[in-house]
Amino acid sequence: MNGASAASSLRSAFSYCVQQVRNYEYHHYLCLLELPPHFRKAAFALRAFNVETARAMDVASDPRIGLMRLVWWQEAIDKMYAEKLIEHPTAQALSSVICENKISKGWLKRSVEARINDARREVTDIPETIEELEKYAEDTVSTILYMTLQAGGIRSTAADHAASHIGKASGLLLLLKSLPYHASRNRHFSYIPAKVAAKHGLLVKEGGRSVIHLDSREHLCDAVFEMALVANIHLQKARQLAGTVPAEARPVLLQAVPAQVLLDSLSRVQFDVFDPRLSRGVLGIPPLWYQLKLKWHSWMGKY
Repeated sequence: MNGASAASSLRSAFSYCVQQVRNYEYHHYLCLLELPPHFRKAAFALRAFNVETARAMDVASDPRIGLMRLVWWQEAIDKMYAEKLIEHPTAQALSSVICENKISKGWLKRSVEARINDARREVTDIPETIEELEKYAEDTVSTILYMTLQAGGIRSTAADHAASHIGKASGLLLLLKSLPYHASRNRHFSYIPAKVAAKHGLLVKEGGRSVIHLDSREHLCDAVFEMALVANIHLQKARQLAGTVPAEARPVLLQAVPAQVLLDSLSRVQFDVFDPRLSRGVLGIPPLWYQLKLKWHSWMGKY
């Protein structure tokens, strides 16, 4: 491939990444537009990678095919670091970002491995505690923020700590929002920890195994509230670090805004994840109002 066609192919790959994020994570797409131009490309490639791995199981007609897709990504990461060409637009864009920004391979691998472990879980495998879900959120969401900070050349322990908390909050809240979807695919029990479910009367014994029943809307709302409370604590901790976070890191941490918007939307519907208002607009609020919130935080240098 000559230089001109390689450059054209790479431009197409980055355009594809932007489109993927816009289509599937619109709330994050708007966040990334607030980033400085010099590392917006890297951020979109990393987010598109997240879209690919997060949706692998959902778009597959058979769970085994979804799992194969995730394993393919695991192998693709090794190829990227070996500077081998991969015929996939997101992988192509990500290879370019890895080459230019020296992104840590460990974080990319950890992200895919967490999704593979989740995909391999049996239907009867219920996480025991909220901490297990926090770890999953850290491995899949916080890692994307760490790599985005790294792509921007930002080395700050405070920014990394804030990113960890924001990732955990975002991950937990998105798992809650997706409960109706997982319920429709018979995987809803996977994302309510056994301890929380038992406390709120959702855990029952069936044929010698524990099963979560969502019959009681009220009890489910109580369980969601308890988990949302943990997410809220993470957001508060992230904001407490704001004074020590460098100004150039704050646009990356704007991901706290969609998490807060979703938390507020959940609160408005009394933590009923089946309330149709949650799926309206952007995370339950009108798109224009969401954009104004984002712009205000961006202008004020807040997150």
